Amino acid sequence: MHDYTIGLMSGTSLDGADGVLVQFSGEKLHILATATEPFERGLRTELLALNTASHDELHRAAVAANELAAVYARIVNTLLDAAASQGISARQIQAIGAHGQTVRHQPQRRSSEPSGVGYTLQLNNPALLAELTGLDVVADFRSRDVAAGGQGAPLVPAFHQQVFGRADADVTVLNLGGIANLSVLPRRTGSTALPVTGFDCGPGNALMDAWCLRHTGKPFDAGGAWAASGELLPQLLSRLLDDPYFSQPIPKSTGRDLFSLAWLAEKLAPFAAERPVDIQNTLTEFTASACVASIERYANKSAELIVCGGGAFNLHLLQRLQTGLPWLSVSTSDRHGLPPLQVEAAAFAWLARQMLKRLPGNLVSVTGAAGLRVLGALYPA
Repeated sequence: MHDYTIGLMSGTSLDGADGVLVQFSGEKLHILATATEPFERGLRTELLALNTASHDELHRAAVAANELAAVYARIVNTLLDAAASQGISARQIQAIGAHGQTVRHQPQRRSSEPSGVGYTLQLNNPALLAELTGLDVVADFRSRDVAAGGQGAPLVPAFHQQVFGRADADVTVLNLGGIANLSVLPRRTGSTALPVTGFDCGPGNALMDAWCLRHTGKPFDAGGAWAASGELLPQLLSRLLDDPYFSQPIPKSTGRDLFSLAWLAEKLAPFAAERPVDIQNTLTEFTASACVASIERYANKSAELIVCGGGAFNLHLLQRLQTGLPWLSVSTSDRHGLPPLQVEAAAFAWLARQMLKRLPGNLVSVTGAAGLRVLGALYPA
């Protein structure tokens, strides 16, 4: 018997939102339709600005959440049209899993807070999305894990294990969104299998994209061609890699709260005379180096590295990963049945289904939460 769920994802790259219609047959899944919508410049600019404290931000955040819900609704309606063309009615769609847009991520425990926990905040208006689509919406996936003492991120490793895990070898999945996160999937060996681990390595595309936009007017470095034409600045690379985050033990997660444009400006201050193209080359090497170091430390027994997210299309970055990890087979997720830009949206469809079944969505070995938790809040149609 089949059931159907829609997953929506807009990540820290802030390039737009992706949606997938997923058919589940038991534990197997199949992508039936996809849709995407880039963010208009005004919405993208506002979402980026809301990552830091600013004037009247509560009002502006609420307005941006409404705009985001409208983007989500248009994507859902496109998916519903595709479903109808395949004989699937809207009534057969169990729910929409809508991640929202992360604008703050501070999960660390704080002794000054009575609760002893931090917080994570994703802009969204799931109530409005339910009104606009007529479908149940599951949202706010991260908060319960944080409330249980976890990082609230990454949440995709359990999904990665289901779709990419192997019985004969360890596998590592690297999602290169705005932030890079890793899932380390030990081979499936029954009751003796080691636990899945996962964490944020550091910046993915966010800093590269911002620098590219500033100096070329293009939202990203297509194929990494601009970076490949530049030269490495070793002193700048060392300065970028000296952030304490990289030496912190897991579990850990990060975001634009740390790796912000202000952080980058401070790191670049002594290098103002350098060519922008050489800085782009070094920022790309920075992402690759942080990922390589993480894999060497936590996933050195893996047989293959599967790359997903927008960074999977950066050929120069993939080459730098392969050079740094010569013992690994580096490939993109489309060779394993899921195109790179569909993986995270499919993961949130899976997480929504987990919530509807009242099954856990987190992994204690990944987030450090006190236990397994059902993640998400339901907004009925």
